[in-house]
Amino acid sequence: MNNTVNNSLHHVVIVGGGAGGLELATKLGDSLGRKGKALITLIDKSKTHVWKPLLHEIAAGSMDPEKHELVYIAQAHWHHFKFRLGSMDALNRAKREISISAHHDEDGVEVIPRRTLQYDTLIIAVGSTTNDFGVKGANEYSIALDTQEQAERFHRRLHNALLRAQTQLAPVQAGQLEVVIVGAGATGVELSAELHNTTRELAAYGLDKIDPDHDVKISLIEASDRVLPALPPQLSNSVDLELRKLNVNLYTSERVTEVTDKGIFTHSGLFIPSTLVVWAAGIKAPDFLREIDGLETNRINQLVVHRTLQTTLDENIFAFGDCAACPRGSVEVGHADETVPPRAQAAHQQASMMIKTIKCRVTGKKDLPLYTYRDYGSLVNLGSYSTVGSLMGSIAGGSLFIEGMFARLMYKSLYKMHLMALHGFWSTALQTLARIITRRTESHVKLH
Repeated sequence: MNNTVNNSLHHVVIVGGGAGGLELATKLGDSLGRKGKALITLIDKSKTHVWKPLLHEIAAGSMDPEKHELVYIAQAHWHHFKFRLGSMDALNRAKREISISAHHDEDGVEVIPRRTLQYDTLIIAVGSTTNDFGVKGANEYSIALDTQEQAERFHRRLHNALLRAQTQLAPVQAGQLEVVIVGAGATGVELSAELHNTTRELAAYGLDKIDPDHDVKISLIEASDRVLPALPPQLSNSVDLELRKLNVNLYTSERVTEVTDKGIFTHSGLFIPSTLVVWAAGIKAPDFLREIDGLETNRINQLVVHRTLQTTLDENIFAFGDCAACPRGSVEVGHADETVPPRAQAAHQQASMMIKTIKCRVTGKKDLPLYTYRDYGSLVNLGSYSTVGSLMGSIAGGSLFIEGMFARLMYKSLYKMHLMALHGFWSTALQTLARIITRRTESHVKLH
């Protein structure tokens, strides 16, 4: 099936409906699509969107995804762009054409056949996936948190483990209710704190045979010598202290060598029994990008791009976010030769620049804007217990360490900014008010 666009309008195809891709499609639809100046098409393999930094809350059960997910086809209708369900798996640069794989339902029945789609400008924003580094058993016996489906799958396994422990005649066995999280980056750290809270909430709902302080254990494994190794030491030390207060077992300088259905082994000979293993260590771009139709990629499959975000070998193909290796473009000491780190704020900045870039291409302007990465700091949310972070450039180009309520409000504001980019101020304000009201009559943890 061929989805050739018979239209004289400049066709912009965006592959990937993550935060950056969806914000870009929405803004371009509202500006160019609504006025009939360009045709905007967004492609994603899922029907709904959930902000990726919230996946650890879905996995822990403190967030019901149905109340926070956005339906792509509805967003497309409201904001003047097209949505196509499927996964890009091939590229023909000579024809300016991509291939989209067939879409099947949960029973394996083909719903949408394989098809092709032509473009004038192609923007790849497919994000990243977890990198298991080829560790034996990691793919088979651990769960990553790259998608909403994976987060929900882990929550079901956790909930079933608690129900099994409640109803069995034998006492809780070693590893039965121990969650092992491999990787102490932001996802691993935030998940460990969130699990400490939700497992206790779940136990309070009639699971009287489970003692959360004794039976439920959370272990965090990190190959580096400290948690949050990519963030400032002061922030890392503060988070380390908070996690120890929550009785999270921290194992630093431990490299996982094997994952089995009984637990994990490390290079030092340590064995931690667990049937609930989450892999949150390392990232890579999706495998299908590896040298796709000759485009330049690096060792973790990222498309190599210029500061215009154009791929090095094709000026009509752009990439941004976690799937792109882009020069920082800054003159910071020690960072001049580095690429942009795979962080949400970078994808947001690049999406904002891409709006200007596409308007230039549609109007025929040759000089495109150049991206410069600006680090505004980091925030790490430890659920209801604490939030810590650092604000960059706050004091004469330095950084300011923050924690407590102020940090928590700033963390929440990041999600609200994402919602406002998609829905506008008033819609976001009304949604927030409605959730404040309804939350008073709901359980604070997902019970199924």
